[in-house]
Amino acid sequence: MSSLTHFDEQGQAHMVDVSAKPATLRVAVAEGRIRMAPQTLRTIAQGSAGKGDVLGVARIAAIQGAKRTADLIPLCHPLPLSKVAVELTCDEQLPGVVCRVTAQTVGPTGVEMEALTAVQVGLLTVYDMCKAMDRGMTITDVGLLEKQGGRSGHWKRDDDAPSG
Repeated sequence: MSSLTHFDEQGQAHMVDVSAKPATLRVAVAEGRIRMAPQTLRTIAQGSAGKGDVLGVARIAAIQGAKRTADLIPLCHPLPLSKVAVELTCDEQLPGVVCRVTAQTVGPTGVEMEALTAVQVGLLTVYDMCKAMDRGMTITDVGLLEKQGGRSGHWKRDDDAPSG
């Protein structure tokens, strides 16, 4: 199990020791989508959903999700986030909403989990606010697009290559 850093030599789960790693600038970008009925998307885009500004609330929820990642994912380190930027875009071709999050910190470990958690929480908030009019919405295609910093350096998703 040596390639899985969250397990010790006996196979027991543990929080990785990052105390010897240098603090560097770490950036991660993640994205996901929520597919919905065209009328639901129109309602969101017009700002006429019964619960209010769906995209505005989802943006704040995504930021809050990034900040709470260590509370939700058991082996994540709590990180001092220096930036969480959330872009929510209505996409008529989907139809649905695309959520892209950029998370940033200066620290000894990366912010991939914070970016991914933020995307999920933002999209779940869209679902929650619109479920009365469209219970068939589907969250899909959530993944890391890019990461920078740390020992492994810069990584960018190549959609033609297999993950890993």
